[in-house]
Amino acid sequence: MKTLPVEPGAPRRPGELAEAVREACLQAAQAAWEAAGTQGLCAEGRWEVAIGALRSVDLQALVQAFDAASGST
Repeated sequence: MKTLPVEPGAPRRPGELAEAVREACLQAAQAAWEAAGTQGLCAEGRWEVAIGALRSVDLQALVQAFDAASGST
């Protein structure tokens, strides 16, 4: 499972965590969609795989990385 890298010491602004979550979800869905396509799945099957990838995004790890990078505990 892939999470977004968060640069240590980077300035934080309101909504940045939400943007990081959205980007992680988009990356997971796109990678799953493309992988399912190379396996020969139809559009409906690719969609189901993409939804599964969204459900598997490790949000807790993303929040922890975000907190660590922003100096929160």
